[in-house]
Amino acid sequence: MQSSRIAVAGASGLIGSALVRSLTADGHEVVRLVRRAPRGADEVRWDPEGGRVDAAGLAGCEVVVNLAGAGIGDRRWTEEYKTRIRRSRVLGTATLAQAIAAMEKPPRVFVSGSAMGYYGETGDRVVDESAPAGDGFLPELCVEWEGAAAPAQEAGVRTVFTRTGLVVARGGGAWGRLFPLFKAGLGGRLGDGRQYWSFIALHDEVAAIRHLIDTDGLSGPFNLTAPTPLTNREITEAMGRVLHRPTLFAVPAPVLRTVLGEMAGDVLGSQRVVPKRLLESGFTFAFPEIEGALKAAV
Repeated sequence: MQSSRIAVAGASGLIGSALVRSLTADGHEVVRLVRRAPRGADEVRWDPEGGRVDAAGLAGCEVVVNLAGAGIGDRRWTEEYKTRIRRSRVLGTATLAQAIAAMEKPPRVFVSGSAMGYYGETGDRVVDESAPAGDGFLPELCVEWEGAAAPAQEAGVRTVFTRTGLVVARGGGAWGRLFPLFKAGLGGRLGDGRQYWSFIALHDEVAAIRHLIDTDGLSGPFNLTAPTPLTNREITEAMGRVLHRPTLFAVPAPVLRTVLGEMAGDVLGSQRVVPKRLLESGFTFAFPEIEGALKAAV
């Protein structure tokens, strides 16, 4: 893609900051959406939950990427925090989608974040983008989250939903918590370890988003997960090998439920998600296997 003006919401997060670095390194003009007063020409103010964005700052953007939202794994899921998670994602997406739809010259593509939580519990069943939404908080959230992008779609803007898996990276997300434990020799399986974890290397996450931006004709949901999901037990063993640490400890399911509350269901749940549409679109993973993804992260 030729040098373009690209707006990114959630630019300070794990994925957003890596995406901004990648885009900037390739000469793109990146505009960050911020909630405070802008500190430079590369920042645009917005109030995602208040439904306000400086539309003039989006002028000339060929691409808008929305990765904003309160962290799903950052805190225990109290009812108050679940409301914050929902509002930050749904209202933020609606704010951007409505602003895009109202632009005299809208962007050619809107990349709207989502999550593999859309599918809920899948057990051993392999699911791709054709699978229906599951049941529970995360599936309901993802359906509402994606639905909030409707104004942009109705305005004719190519809209892509990135149903992201567990991102393998040191700087945040699930692995941001796992790496220190395993390096200290305190790592181990969670529950019985038979639940499937669908992971993706941070490098591949960014590359996939850029592929979806650059490839005309791609729209709708795409699973951003590595081609071969593994069980928590298999991932635990791989981390032991890569970090050269024992993995003797195991956290029983009842303890996880006590510590994490409702969020424990997500940790203990099984999601065997595959990136069918992404592979069919011609994307090639740099780190399709867990050991490569782990080595890239450490």
